[in-house]
Amino acid sequence: KETFLKRSAIIREMRNFMNERGFVEVETPMMQAIPGGAAARPFVTHHNTFGRDFYLRIALELYLKRLLVGGIDRVFEIGRNFRNEGISRRHNPEFTMLEAYQAYGDYETMMELTQSMICHVSEKVLGTLKIEQKDNEGNITKTIDLTPDWKRAKYKDLICEKAGKDWFDLTPEERRERAHQELKIEIDTEGEDFEVTNAVFEKLIEPTLIQPTFVTHLPKELVPLAKLSPEDPDCVEVFECCINGQEIAPAYTEQNNPIEQRERLEQQAGGEQQKLDEDFLTALEHGMPPAGGIGIGIDRLCIMLLGQESIRDVILFPQLKPKEDSPNLRADSDPV
Repeated sequence: KETFLKRSAIIREMRNFMNERGFVEVETPMMQAIPGGAAARPFVTHHNTFGRDFYLRIALELYLKRLLVGGIDRVFEIGRNFRNEGISRRHNPEFTMLEAYQAYGDYETMMELTQSMICHVSEKVLGTLKIEQKDNEGNITKTIDLTPDWKRAKYKDLICEKAGKDWFDLTPEERRERAHQELKIEIDTEGEDFEVTNAVFEKLIEPTLIQPTFVTHLPKELVPLAKLSPEDPDCVEVFECCINGQEIAPAYTEQNNPIEQRERLEQQAGGEQQKLDEDFLTALEHGMPPAGGIGIGIDRLCIMLLGQESIRDVILFPQLKPKEDSPNLRADSDPV
């Protein structure tokens, strides 16, 4: 009970923070003709009157950006997303996000907002910036210090520290072999080269980022909706905020050039391919201001702030597998 009362307080303080910053809260469609804003498998539903399939949203992003085009300079939404993918300690098929977009901002603007918001929430709800993680016996296993300023590190630098300074000098075949043979990472044989590098990050680096860290300058293939970095055209102006060994909030400088945006989406490779949302691209053609955007995973934030181990510990009715001996039992009917 205490966990869920604090979760409610966390969401309340996030909303208060955004309101104080002058952001307008909105509600956007959950059923969408084209699932966009992320690379994920959607849930499909059917609209009988229209006689066509719709998709439960996988992200809040594209509709919120249309509101930037429409003249709302600071906009946010707290809502549920749905992804028809695996279940784990960090993943649930439906999850809660806060997404926000600020005209004339960039990823640096979002970095300040992220740090300030999480510190605000921690102080208001918990009364401290030092978060203690405890084991089942109540022993402190680690302490997360949210005191500003948080560490920054470039994606490529972290990869080279873990996978070898020559990692980006290797051929794609050599990278794949090193990842599999030396680093003992399971690699999708049909995966793209950038996916091999990202597997190194997700398996060997992200779990070690316990203290708040902004990982910046990600490969452009990972985030097709972000602007290219002027420092390195192979990277984008992006950060992933990692705390407690997992990503809490990705953010970036939004791509607002409709021609470049179309090209980037069309070039998106392999399993990352999305259907093109022509309505969104048309909106960009009308003119979207330069902007920064962020998505904060509220469930993961609660895991970290409340010292829990699994997403199941911070949502009231997590999806669970039905009992094999009860074929009619709904997957969501198990008690928490």
